[in-house]
Amino acid sequence: MEQTVAPQALSHAVDLEEAATLIRRANRILVMGCSGGGKSTLSQKIATRFGLTYVSIDRDVLWLPGWVQRDKEEQRAIIVAKVQEERWILDGTNPSTFDVRLPRTDFVIWVRMPRLLCVWGAISRWIKWMGRTRPEMAPGCIEKVDWEFLHFIWTFEEKFSPKVIAGLAQHGPNVPVLQLKSRGEMRQLLDLLGRPA
Repeated sequence: MEQTVAPQALSHAVDLEEAATLIRRANRILVMGCSGGGKSTLSQKIATRFGLTYVSIDRDVLWLPGWVQRDKEEQRAIIVAKVQEERWILDGTNPSTFDVRLPRTDFVIWVRMPRLLCVWGAISRWIKWMGRTRPEMAPGCIEKVDWEFLHFIWTFEEKFSPKVIAGLAQHGPNVPVLQLKSRGEMRQLLDLLGRPA
């Protein structure tokens, strides 16, 4: 049976219709959630639709070629520089940098797909990109799936959701948040964004 953390109240949770209106006006959007949930694809579609600079935490901040992690201080310095720009959509969770990102964010999309869907998303992505690096990853990071990564996905909701909720409350209490919990909701949002305002 699918387990999720009991939904805690987000002070500025919004519905799909309101989210579409707010996204149209937003200059800086943070998209977060578990690997395999579709946040990169969603981020890139919104970036293209509204002319926002797409920033991937994986590609632009976290990883160096060959799956070598950048030094934490260097990661933070890159994020500080990126969020000072005027128009962006930033794809990545990492609650440890919420203190830098959330005060500059106009809108948050939290992709909270069921973990089985995230596992399937990661495996199907691996099959599609096997032996290659996908565009939202750092050069030289060949697509891979291992037990450690699958365990990360399986336990993501229970480990990270409390940190996300606490970080939103502390660093972005007034930032509106849309939670997407199904592919259908994601399609509805994209459909709303594709229509004239």
